[in-house]
Amino acid sequence: MTEAEAIRLFKCLADKSRLQILKSLAIEDMYVERLAERLSLTPPTVSFHLKKLADAGAVTSYKSQYYMMYSLNREVFTTSILDIIQKESDEAGLQAQRDAQYRQKVIDTFFEYGKLKSIPTQRKKERIVLEEIVKAFEYDRIYTEREINLVIADFHDDFCTLRRDMVGEGLLARDGQQYWRVRE
Repeated sequence: MTEAEAIRLFKCLADKSRLQILKSLAIEDMYVERLAERLSLTPPTVSFHLKKLADAGAVTSYKSQYYMMYSLNREVFTTSILDIIQKESDEAGLQAQRDAQYRQKVIDTFFEYGKLKSIPTQRKKERIVLEEIVKAFEYDRIYTEREINLVIADFHDDFCTLRRDMVGEGLLARDGQQYWRVRE
């Protein structure tokens, strides 16, 4: 189910009359007049709601003698809400672009000529800054604490805080006096 289809279905389900129609159709297939009688609604009102439900794919119709019968499209309701939520958004590319722009804005704000002007207080912004600094370290190389401090000091004087935060964020790992860059 696509994101647009899910939105259309959820909008349909947000109406009490439509929900009652679906509950009735879950029991048995019915025609408009029978649904109207059962739900104490007028036939035109039931037809209006059935059209909305059909457009959302929640009901199907078929001809039986003189009547147009409506039935619940059970297939639509077998998809779990979690499956819909976990499916990649139609706007995933746009969201990624916004994330990249935000990331660049943070970097531009806190770095000047390759030096860190100040350590951000917001954790999300600090994480972006730390990810930028950790790029100065190579994978698969063991660093001493002194080597780590020298590299970080090129960015900012408070290398102790930055080193501790990089370890805390899982960007660097340590074993005694040895450090290394963690693979993502």
